[in-house]
Amino acid sequence: MARDILTGRAVPVPVPRSRRKPARRPRKPAQVLPGSLRPPRAVVRDSGSWTLQATLQRYGLGPVAGVDEAGRGASAGPLVVAACVLRPSDAKALDGLTDSKLLTPAARDHWFEVIARRAVDLAVVVIPSTEVDRRGVHVANIEGMRRAVAGLSAPPGYVLTDGFAVRGFGRPALAVPKGDRVAACVAAASVLAKVTRDRLMVELDDVRPGYGFAVHKGYSTPEHEAALTALGPCDDHRFSFANVAAVAGRGGVPGLVHNESAAETDGPGPDDDVDEVDPAELAGLREPMDSVTGGAGQ
Repeated sequence: MARDILTGRAVPVPVPRSRRKPARRPRKPAQVLPGSLRPPRAVVRDSGSWTLQATLQRYGLGPVAGVDEAGRGASAGPLVVAACVLRPSDAKALDGLTDSKLLTPAARDHWFEVIARRAVDLAVVVIPSTEVDRRGVHVANIEGMRRAVAGLSAPPGYVLTDGFAVRGFGRPALAVPKGDRVAACVAAASVLAKVTRDRLMVELDDVRPGYGFAVHKGYSTPEHEAALTALGPCDDHRFSFANVAAVAGRGGVPGLVHNESAAETDGPGPDDDVDEVDPAELAGLREPMDSVTGGAGQ
């Protein structure tokens, strides 16, 4: 402060512009831009398992379907893909639902039954090993995701996939890194796919004894590799995988592709052998049976 030389009163001294601190603008909350139909990264990265879905639905982009697969890296057995739509009002009832890989087998079975009862809509697609060989695991996976979404009883408004982008849903979609841990609907799809596939592999163990499918579920464990070497591959192995082809003595199968970066547009056609699950063929499934292939839960 300075003083007026005439009155002796204190007067304020103006601060030079260069020394003034700029006023801080309040941050606006992250919002979805309706024109882009894409949530901001902060919502995707930092949201809880229901925040992303709630954000999309608040902007009229619901219902939101989550899609995930099981068995992508296995060298035997089918690839299973599931799509699931959940009610945001069920957030409390589904508290604790997460990526199927983080759950124990007993917990997965529990959540499978809960999801089957509470899901608004769900669909499960099984892609046999022969189709995985013919198209390649990535292309078969992409087509399975499209078919799972198409198998829902009502078209979703938005689709969330786990990890990588998928085209061809006919509606907006978003790839969510670690989607089965970020979005509850993707976590639900991962549980549906994993439990369905595990039960199919237990059934396959009865049909193809000696390989231990009920234990390792077709993945390349030391026990599976030992059985594969001793018995040779069966028809349910994926001959496009290097370990199976090597034991079979084929040195690779002409025309078969095991390429994670295969083109997404070359998926199976409508007449290819990619089927929805028949509930009557799944062992150990309890009511409601119809919820396994599609339709609303209770």
